[in-house]
Amino acid sequence: MTRLTTIQGSALPLPIDNLDTDQIMPKQFLRIIDKAGLADGLLYDLRFDARGAPRADCVLNQSAYENARILIGGANFGCGSSREHAVWGLQQYGFQAVLAPSFAEIFYSNAMNNRLLLVQLERDAIDALMHEAIETPGASIAIDLEQQMVRSASGERYAYPLGARHKRMVIEGMDTVDLTLDSLAAIEAFEQKHFARHPWAQVM
Repeated sequence: MTRLTTIQGSALPLPIDNLDTDQIMPKQFLRIIDKAGLADGLLYDLRFDARGAPRADCVLNQSAYENARILIGGANFGCGSSREHAVWGLQQYGFQAVLAPSFAEIFYSNAMNNRLLLVQLERDAIDALMHEAIETPGASIAIDLEQQMVRSASGERYAYPLGARHKRMVIEGMDTVDLTLDSLAAIEAFEQKHFARHPWAQVM
């Protein structure tokens, strides 16, 4: 898979705290056996009214944010049930990264395992980026994954934390299975040493 070192594009502001996975991907869009078509269900109740008509006041329906690649969200983003479809829907819609003050733990793992970058910044930094995205629709944000740095359209820079394992997974497009297979030689070497010392423990 192609290495991903930079994510750059316009940002969509979604200032909603505690946005849960049931809202991100409603239950009626889970009745599938594959990942296809989940972009249609993303934040459906925010985007459409009871008759299925687009809500004009929803930022996702505004042409200025049509091709946004980065979503700026509120605190505790992705809380609620463990719903991997929420991650897939965000990706299918075109988002490569979500910036927020905090994320729900299970959503964080699901996102990183699927190469959706989650960037946690201080509330003041998120507020500044959110304000810029609202005041200047289409303004570009750049995320340097190797340097772990967000650069706003106005030139402000914000460093963000990211563990080495998750950083490698996002940059190299690896999941937890890939990481295990990458360590296969070390695992096999450990097994040989272990059973050499404790031969009675080996299952024949």
